[in-house]
Amino acid sequence: MENRKTSVFENGLIWFGAGVSLAEILTGTYFAPLGFGPGLAAILLGHVIGCALLFAAGLIGGNTGKSAMETVKLSFGVKGTLFFVILNILQLVGWTAIMIYDGALAADGVVAAGRWLWCIVIGALIVVWLLIGIQNLGKLNTVAMSALFILTIVLSIVIFRERGTAPASSDGMSFGAAVELAVAMPLSWLPLISDYTRSAEKPVAATAASAIVYGLVSCWMYVIGMGSAIFIGDSDLPQIILKAGIGVAGLLVIVLSTVTTTFMDAYSAGVSSESLSAHLPGKWVAIAAAVLGTLGAIIFPMDDITDFLYLIGSVFAPMIAILIADYFLLGRDSGGKAFDVKNLVIWLAGFVIYRLLMHVDIPVGSTVPDMAVTILLCVLINRKR
Repeated sequence: MENRKTSVFENGLIWFGAGVSLAEILTGTYFAPLGFGPGLAAILLGHVIGCALLFAAGLIGGNTGKSAMETVKLSFGVKGTLFFVILNILQLVGWTAIMIYDGALAADGVVAAGRWLWCIVIGALIVVWLLIGIQNLGKLNTVAMSALFILTIVLSIVIFRERGTAPASSDGMSFGAAVELAVAMPLSWLPLISDYTRSAEKPVAATAASAIVYGLVSCWMYVIGMGSAIFIGDSDLPQIILKAGIGVAGLLVIVLSTVTTTFMDAYSAGVSSESLSAHLPGKWVAIAAAVLGTLGAIIFPMDDITDFLYLIGSVFAPMIAILIADYFLLGRDSGGKAFDVKNLVIWLAGFVIYRLLMHVDIPVGSTVPDMAVTILLCVLINRKR
């Protein structure tokens, strides 16, 4: 949609905003039954895995100058990619709705004005961000990220100065399932990171900054969620904010973090639409995605997103595995074909394997073994004889 080159600093700011997210704080609360030590280990291991994959996916876009869905054509062909484009747009609209829902619910817990009204306020601010455009946010983004950084530190201090300890429980998820849930959040960004690294002045540095900044901030959000459940014994963020007496500051964290994260989902829905047709106006598709997400957040309940995260993993982990194998290991380019049938079949195998591995307790989760098998299949089937 826009083609001005972006600096390493600008890319880092964008992904800082992506990491500061209520969805990540809420997901972090699920780790509390493991206890703080094992929970932290699962969060860190999952993010190392997920952000390494995020770097690989973003580097392809940075090196080629192509958007995320345009890079997928390298492995699946022009028409074969349309399946993933449609799925990606759907999951991005879904993420937009989930993020607005979480933000509105949390904001209403601090200032009770009605969840539907907060949905509209947050949705309207996202539209404003989209109209300004990612290339023109500049100082506004710097001010917004600085405010979020300070306010999140305040929130962290409030949570971790408490000395309560909820005991570890055997009723929660296993360590392997926790690792997979930590992998799932950076994995959800794989189908869109190239939308931002494609315009980087320094592709390798910008992609590394994006993955590292996002990984650190995302871990921070997970730990805030886990810490609130363990040390305060309460995973209800609005109540924590009210008890701490930081209502206005907390409300700013809720609204601003929701806008800066969800903006990226709506923006990438617009960029992805351009892979369906060059005649589709990306900016207006992005605005439509924000409007649809706002309506979805008003109409539907979206309290548990774990199944949604695992579905994203099962679809996009094998897709990215094939793209990584083709680009980095085989040097293949199917962009001139309509379909790459072999890779589509390999993707289907990877999807089925992921769903099967979800029922097996593996210490590193399902993503790593699924992607390893998918890459191996891709190399064996597509290598030159």
